[in-house]
Amino acid sequence: MPVLTGILRERAHEHPDKVAFHAGDPADGRAVTYREFDQRADRAAAALAASGVGPGDRIAVLDKNSVEFAELMFGAARIGAVLVPVNYRLAPDEVAFIVGNARARVFLVGPEFVSMLDALEGRLEHTSKTLVIGPDYEEWLASAPDASPAHEARPSDVFVQLYSSGTTGLPKGVLLTHENFITALPLTQELWGLDDSTVLMVAMPQYHVAGTVLTVCTVYDGLTGVIGREPDPLLIARAIERHKVTHIFLVPALLRFFRLVPEVAECDMSSLRLLLYGASPISEDVLRGAMEMLPGTEFMQVYGLTETTGAITYLPSADHEPGSGRLRSAGIPYPACELRIADPATLEELPPGQVGEILCRTPQNMLGYWDLPDATSAALLPDGFFRTGDAGYLDEDGYLYIHDRVKDMIISGGENIYPAEVENVLMHHPKVTDCAVIGVPDPKWGETPKALVVASGEVSPSDLVDFCRARLAHFKCPTSVEFRDAIPRNPTGKILKRDLRAPYWEGQSRSVH
Repeated sequence: MPVLTGILRERAHEHPDKVAFHAGDPADGRAVTYREFDQRADRAAAALAASGVGPGDRIAVLDKNSVEFAELMFGAARIGAVLVPVNYRLAPDEVAFIVGNARARVFLVGPEFVSMLDALEGRLEHTSKTLVIGPDYEEWLASAPDASPAHEARPSDVFVQLYSSGTTGLPKGVLLTHENFITALPLTQELWGLDDSTVLMVAMPQYHVAGTVLTVCTVYDGLTGVIGREPDPLLIARAIERHKVTHIFLVPALLRFFRLVPEVAECDMSSLRLLLYGASPISEDVLRGAMEMLPGTEFMQVYGLTETTGAITYLPSADHEPGSGRLRSAGIPYPACELRIADPATLEELPPGQVGEILCRTPQNMLGYWDLPDATSAALLPDGFFRTGDAGYLDEDGYLYIHDRVKDMIISGGENIYPAEVENVLMHHPKVTDCAVIGVPDPKWGETPKALVVASGEVSPSDLVDFCRARLAHFKCPTSVEFRDAIPRNPTGKILKRDLRAPYWEGQSRSVH
């Protein structure tokens, strides 16, 4: 089996002058060819090696989407190191945990995030070098030895380490290998209709599994990619028009904003052949509105997780036709993916139509969680199935319908939020004696966190929200606070989250897409 770094070398040899990536930022009009991208990945590898980075070491990158992000991903792999993308929306304490947990030797940040380096000064004990992407980064590349890396990667080597929060509130490093990507990506060629004329836009953050997969997909399939700096509807629409983008993945929140920004409708997006969507719930109104805005575009829903290297099911374009009755489904499994619905307690397989935990067996399943053998063995079963933590059912035709979540994760605008993490912060407030955080419906984001709080004294909702905002990324913070006399619990002390959520979701679809 080939490895991703070798595939990049092949693409540079096969069509050296083809554009690999356009910088999607209007202020950055660069177009990097495959020859140039391959050479810059080599320079990044040499610069990392000169900085003391070797096989198995981690390098962390906190930046908005960029060509540099992509070249560091491949450059690190060329010396056997592993890229650790960091969500740029996180608070300093959260960033410090991830960079420290990964024991990153080098930490690079984008120019907008220099203040993060100041906030973390003296807190990164494993990090020997920090660098700002920009002129200093270019000088660092230029000063590296002019030699191609000699490391020979194996398919089982970890390619990236993406952090996905756990129910304990502490993020877990998801280990995805060359093999995970290389077994997943051939399926996209046929299902997504990719060819030599494809222009694929990376509109989702590269710290997210969707952004990572689409970046790698561009190189794997020898496409031309457009790297959107940030997920802004108008910037995306203008990039589609400027670069004649044919394929894109968007979360439902962005599809909704497409209709709310008048200037978006003025852009020519007729080049779009396929719009993939997923990562959070979508209403039929939003979907129908997007389909009306883009009448010549096919739509495909996908469902997957970070731990499964992205999508494992898809809802074909044909099932989006009026009257198909399939729009509430997450689709059918990818050819290399086997789904099973199991009783969450016994893991016994359940019949069609019965709700249980969704398990999947696929070569896309992660290698495991970084430094967490118990969590790995709990998630990856001996027979090769992965426990997704989502609850759903399969119909008689094999279509997956996601009913709810086994775990209490909230998905807001495509971002995963774990209530335990928010609850842990709230419980540190001197006036909070008990609390529970649940997801409630939101027309913009699908759902947002709501804090139910038992307080011992006068405290306002805004005080509690501000308290959270000082300690957490803003997207994780409650958008509303409600005071209660008590938080309902079962005899063992577990919060009855389902009972708390029920009134807010009455009459609402709880499907996750």
